[in-house]
Amino acid sequence: MKNSDPKIIALKLALPTAVSALFLLILLVYLFNGYLHAGIYLLLAAGIFSFAWLTIYYGFVRESHRKIRLIHKHVLQLQKGHDDAAVPPNEKDYADEINRILEENAKEQKEEIDHLMQMELYRKEFLGNVSHELKTPIFNVQGYIHTLIDGGIEDYDINLLYLNKAARSIDRLISIVEDLESISKIESGQLILELRTFDITELAREVLESSELMAREKKIHLYIKETTNKPNYVYADKERIRQVLVNLIVNSIKYGRENGFTEVRFYDYDDQVTIEIEDNGTGIEKQNLPRIFERFFRVDKSRSRIQGGTGLGLAIVKHIIEAHFQKIGAVSEPGHGTTFTFTLKKSK
Repeated sequence: MKNSDPKIIALKLALPTAVSALFLLILLVYLFNGYLHAGIYLLLAAGIFSFAWLTIYYGFVRESHRKIRLIHKHVLQLQKGHDDAAVPPNEKDYADEINRILEENAKEQKEEIDHLMQMELYRKEFLGNVSHELKTPIFNVQGYIHTLIDGGIEDYDINLLYLNKAARSIDRLISIVEDLESISKIESGQLILELRTFDITELAREVLESSELMAREKKIHLYIKETTNKPNYVYADKERIRQVLVNLIVNSIKYGRENGFTEVRFYDYDDQVTIEIEDNGTGIEKQNLPRIFERFFRVDKSRSRIQGGTGLGLAIVKHIIEAHFQKIGAVSEPGHGTTFTFTLKKSK
């Protein structure tokens, strides 16, 4: 047993108490000329010792038991907010229960600290990405304007060229700010979906038609798979789903190959409609695929900026679909293209 054991503490205290009591008894006998036999002295000493030991021992046991119960109660209150849990039968069970609770709390606190550290890292990375995305068009506009101020305004060929470049950089700034505003509203819960019934097939046809000019420049063929080209009514926010379709279809064109295709397909499953958008473009490496829905993540950063993307589009798409309590995913093979798949609730 350890030195903190109540039995050892009681023994250490009871022994000197009993010895002192024995000497006091012998002294009293001699003082009063007692005629007690020596055996009685030993019997009395043993009794005094036993009485002292038991008194002190049970006093310590009861006190330690009371304190452990109190600690156990406070630990339970700290953990659960109440003290109506089952009471362990003895000190060892109390100690085991307290250790278990404290270990669980320590684990939870570590997980919370790790989560906060991850969020802080995420915040720093996000601010760094925003800063980088904004600086490029701002510095471009600044350079164009200074060139015009320094005399370029007098040259018709230069001033028109630089004004057009400045206008494109400003458009990019506006696009970044609008995407940041959208994702901020979605993530903060400020986005209110306007749910209604509409034909997702017809909406996809509208988006394909509006993207035809961009696709024609790269000789990419846009179409809806013939066998699924029929009305499919869903219950969702039409304008937000339009935003999803525009983003996915425009991406398929930007990263598609010349003389390639983008195909949209619809499948009716029970209470859901599944939408697939497939292209035969450059594809995405396997290690990058899990990160494509992260804010500002780019598979090819230099090419993405040339194409004019903000790096927020797929993150917004994911949040919009999840706001509908649906799922979105992607499969891809480098050099063979990518397929995005998401679901929507079917209209009754």
